[in-house]
Amino acid sequence: MDGKKRSDVKPGIEVNVILKQDQRSGKKTRGIVKDLLTNSATHPHGIKVRLEDGQVGRVCEILSAK
Repeated sequence: MDGKKRSDVKPGIEVNVILKQDQRSGKKTRGIVKDLLTNSATHPHGIKVRLEDGQVGRVCEILSAK
């Protein structure tokens, strides 16, 4: 599942995100969602989230739903 729909992304799920500094390379970072930062229902580049370790990025892949 990709992370373009806000309804699919919930706090506590494991996701891969692309951090701002990794957008050119496409390097993915794995983490657990702490907060959703995008307010709109969808976003073409993925929903922006804050991970539990404090990093912020856009969800590119949902690994495990709760």
